Amino acid sequence: MNDAEASVANTPPAPVQSPMASTRLAIYYALLVTQTVSLIGSQISEYAVSIAVFRATGHATPLALVAFFSIAPATLLGGFAGALADRFDRRGMMLIANLGFTVCSGLLLLSFASGAFRLWHLYTLTLGASVFATLERPAFQASVAMLVPDSHRDRANAIGQMTGPAAGVIAPAAAGMMYALVGVVGSITIDIATFIAAVAVLAVVRIPRPAETAEGLAMRTAVWRQVFDGFRYLAARPVLLGFCGYVSMVNFLALAALVLLTPYVLARTGSAQLFGAVLAVMNVGGIAGSLVISAGGRIGSRMNTVMLGIVALGLFIGLAGVARDAPAIGASLFLLLFALAFTNAPFWSILQAKIAPDLQGRVFAAILQVSVLLAPLAYLVAGPLADRVFEPARRQPVWQGVGWLVGVGPGAGMGMMFVVAGVAILALSLAVYAIPAVRRLEADLPDHAAAA
Repeated sequence: MNDAEASVANTPPAPVQSPMASTRLAIYYALLVTQTVSLIGSQISEYAVSIAVFRATGHATPLALVAFFSIAPATLLGGFAGALADRFDRRGMMLIANLGFTVCSGLLLLSFASGAFRLWHLYTLTLGASVFATLERPAFQASVAMLVPDSHRDRANAIGQMTGPAAGVIAPAAAGMMYALVGVVGSITIDIATFIAAVAVLAVVRIPRPAETAEGLAMRTAVWRQVFDGFRYLAARPVLLGFCGYVSMVNFLALAALVLLTPYVLARTGSAQLFGAVLAVMNVGGIAGSLVISAGGRIGSRMNTVMLGIVALGLFIGLAGVARDAPAIGASLFLLLFALAFTNAPFWSILQAKIAPDLQGRVFAAILQVSVLLAPLAYLVAGPLADRVFEPARRQPVWQGVGWLVGVGPGAGMGMMFVVAGVAILALSLAVYAIPAVRRLEADLPDHAAAA
């Protein structure tokens, strides 16, 4: 036997995927496709409504309040949503959520079509849709482990991260065209059609229920008590809880800058067309990063990849603040979303392997609650800081000391906010990365199968 034959003989056979596993993978990707289509429809509707509201009011504050109402339920109701996802059928939860989205969009359509639209209608319906999104999120995330085997999860999670960037590439161009052709009413109608398509898919697929583990049975109590199960789970694992708190700080710093992306890019470029191009380039970066991760592109362990991705995130947020023209801003934002793909997909793969499937709804919801805890504050403080502190400061003589870095023209104050946020994320991440327990997080947490 020659060397080549010996090598082949000693190579273990590749695992054969069963027909049931193939069917479940197909269900996962079918859900992702419908989720992407639905997200495109939602963003088309959101762009149309934003244009209509801005033209009617001339103010950016209503749009900032919409962002606030869209995130508030996730910080308050996540634990309840997670408990429901573990107690009841997860497919049913997603079905109810999409029906709720359809109703909220239908009421918004009636508001505009009747000519009776008021801003409080938008705030109320955004809040309602966000409640349904909060209910859907842990149900979907907890379903991944039941549909995707561990050997496929890095790829599946990475492809799942493409839904937002893919919608971000398609929706802006489609929204401009749709708004010109059918206006805000037609744009909302498209959104409703995508929700109906999602309901149709959810009505025919099946998502297996997880078997109850010993840990899950021990936590089997009334729903209102299970609301806090995820937090108790994290409290028993202080390194994981501390890491989620660190992620919350990173999200606060990043969102305090990125919520200003629209006025920042418009101020730097002075062109709505260039803004659309920058937005498209940014989202292409997210798709590219997800493709690299899905092809097995890791930097050492999953945890090492996550941490280096967050370090790079801080670096590229800072570079976006230094950039002064569309190509430079677009390049930095491309790299920003490229790096973000290296944080989200591997981290969710870690959690799916470590947390028992019948606990994932509650624990994932708690992790999300902690991770976005400071996000509403970021949305509330970023606008006033930009309008009343940083942008006025660029006109003062003291600004000459930093003008060489971010410039002195329109948008320079917001650019400094990007730089401050990026440097803070970079410094915080390097400090956290230096903690051995964080670097060993994946290795130290036992797999749920091993624990069973």
